[in-house]
Amino acid sequence: MKKAKFIRYFTFFLLSFFLTTSCGLYKHTDARDNPVNTKERAEKNLEEGKGVRFGNLMGKGQGGAFDFASSNEMWRASIEILDFVSFVNASYSGGLLITDWFNKGSNDNTALKITIRFLSNEIRADGIEVILHEKVCGSSNTNCTINKIETDLNNEIKLAILKKAAKIKTSDSKKAKAKKKKKTKVQTAD
Repeated sequence: MKKAKFIRYFTFFLLSFFLTTSCGLYKHTDARDNPVNTKERAEKNLEEGKGVRFGNLMGKGQGGAFDFASSNEMWRASIEILDFVSFVNASYSGGLLITDWFNKGSNDNTALKITIRFLSNEIRADGIEVILHEKVCGSSNTNCTINKIETDLNNEIKLAILKKAAKIKTSDSKKAKAKKKKKTKVQTAD
């Protein structure tokens, strides 16, 4: 009975070992290729895409560079430029902002909807697409037709977002430099 149990465990261990090594889950590395210092090893792993950094959880270290909406200048600029209207859909992961229908406050029966597609995280003219839809309704808000329109407003919105994103990026880089300079002064004072 003990012998059968031992053979089962040994077979399981041996099978597990071969499966993990043959599938590439375990990769043999030379100790000389890896830094001894844990911080250096963690940085190397992050550079190679082998790890995750959760930021300043315990009050130690620094946070990583994340591609969240709060760190994307194009996204932040778009939200700030279009703050006068409510959003129907704001999907950062999908790279899409869609406003609700709005008009100029007049009694006319036309309304606009703005859709912004983010094609890149970089601040470039080809990294963003602005689409306008116009809804024209009859006299009693019936028989509405919706059309995609191309006007100067498309380019004006796009240009405003690009300018605002550039300002945000400049401001953020100045803040980061000042923070780094302040941290360096504190470290040299110790």
